[in-house]
Amino acid sequence: MVGAAAYRLTSSDDGRDSGRKGLPSSGPSAASGEDLPYKVELWDEARTAVEQVLAVTASASIGFAAYHAATREFPHRYVTLRHKGSILSRWNTPAH
Repeated sequence: MVGAAAYRLTSSDDGRDSGRKGLPSSGPSAASGEDLPYKVELWDEARTAVEQVLAVTASASIGFAAYHAATREFPHRYVTLRHKGSILSRWNTPAH
């Protein structure tokens, strides 16, 4: 498994001055203690477990954008967009 990095994406008008306009902050301190309810997940080939969390965000629009990008990047894989405990959208669902 490839190492993963966590990114916190925010809009430019979120009231915080990181000193690095337009660049995501990374590392554990960026996400610690914050509510980031939207997740884009890439599942293993057997669709039994999440292989990698591709994006985590507080914004629904950023979550959907990341989900859309993941479906283009991994068209033959099972990808989900989750809000807390609920799956909002899934790509490449099992055949009925």
